[in-house]
Amino acid sequence: MVGSAIWRNLEQKGFTNLIGRSSKELDLRNQQAVEQFYQQENPEYVLIAAAKVGGIMANNTYRAEFLYDNLSIQNNLIHFAWKYGVKKLLFLGSSCIYPKLAPQPLKEEYLLTGSLEQTNEPYAIAKIAGIKMCESYRRQYGCNFIAAMPTNLYGPNDHYDLNNSHVLPALMRKMEEAKAANATHVEIWGTGSPMREFLHVDDLAEACYFLMEHYNDELFVNVGFGSDVSIRELAELTREIVGFQGELRFNTEKPDGTPRKLMDNTRIQQMGWSAKISLRDGISSTLPDMRRQLASIKSVN
Repeated sequence: MVGSAIWRNLEQKGFTNLIGRSSKELDLRNQQAVEQFYQQENPEYVLIAAAKVGGIMANNTYRAEFLYDNLSIQNNLIHFAWKYGVKKLLFLGSSCIYPKLAPQPLKEEYLLTGSLEQTNEPYAIAKIAGIKMCESYRRQYGCNFIAAMPTNLYGPNDHYDLNNSHVLPALMRKMEEAKAANATHVEIWGTGSPMREFLHVDDLAEACYFLMEHYNDELFVNVGFGSDVSIRELAELTREIVGFQGELRFNTEKPDGTPRKLMDNTRIQQMGWSAKISLRDGISSTLPDMRRQLASIKSVN
């Protein structure tokens, strides 16, 4: 999702010398394969959008994979970017790097000031390590490696697996399938009270380009929308946009995760960037992509 959005953004700006690989084409966990890629392609600028990601269930179930895969991906990409003389690198992390009970909104300086949310701790630790790799290669070798921490993302080319996806794509699929089945209700994990911020992936892509052009400092940068909604409000909005008429039932025996995650966008806004796509417009414009994906799944089955 993120990589394709960055690619679209760069193409729209007229770039034609783009180099990228899908996970099927290049296993970024494979050190030798990644080094060969750098040797052959010799990229000048690197944006790291690759990661193993998922929602609460996936993070909590595949803890070892989330830690090992993400550490391997970023270790290989960052190390060989230094070794092969990349001019500038952008590493993308996640808002889950912050302590579970950090003050809101989340400021960059809150990193490592408290305990992490247990359900996604391995993923968060991997992303913190990526931040520190960029910082350390900058300090030791003088590399212009920067990092940005996006909030929860959604948009075209997301995946809608009900067990492994994030909350918004999962809600979109649940509502769509419940509508098609004339179901009476949709079950949602947790109480509905946690607050979450959502950023359309095209806004993130624009922020990445902005930072590659204008930002060259050590401290990582938050990238968010600037306001948040409760999971209940998100579910109600998604139900309205999809057109599902049934009831929302919250399963309070399931975990809520972190109570709130709102990014403090002050630094990037002071530089001159802010998000443009509202949550309502973003969900509405993403629905056709989800419907195409679900239709292709049905046709394969």
